[in-house]
Amino acid sequence: MPLFVTTGCYTATSAKGMIDSPSNREKAARDIMEAAGGKLHSFYVTTGETDWMAITEFDDGADLVPALLVVGASGAVSNVKTVRAYTGAEFKAAQEKAGKIASSYKSPVK
Repeated sequence: MPLFVTTGCYTATSAKGMIDSPSNREKAARDIMEAAGGKLHSFYVTTGETDWMAITEFDDGADLVPALLVVGASGAVSNVKTVRAYTGAEFKAAQEKAGKIASSYKSPVK
C-alpha cells in the first residue's frame, strides 16, 4: 500500500491548548488516520519549518484527504503538506519501466 509523509505546523491556539492541557498528539493522529481507513506508521514532533510529521499508509491518496480536511478544519494546524513516499523496491521498478519506455520519448533538446 502507498506510504505518505505529511508535515504541518501547530497554530498558536493549538500550542496554548497543549500547554494548558497536555495531550498525546500521536494518539490523536493515529485515531483520525484509522478512522479514515489508513494506518499511522509513525508520528514525530519536529524542529525547523514544521512542527510535526506523520508517516501513514493508505490504499489511495484520496483516502487520506478526509482525515487532513478534518484536522485542518479544527484550526489546530496549518501549512499541511503531503508527499507520496516510495520504497527502494518501488523506485527500482520505476527505473526498470523507464528503461523499457525511454525510446518512445522524443526530447526537444538536441
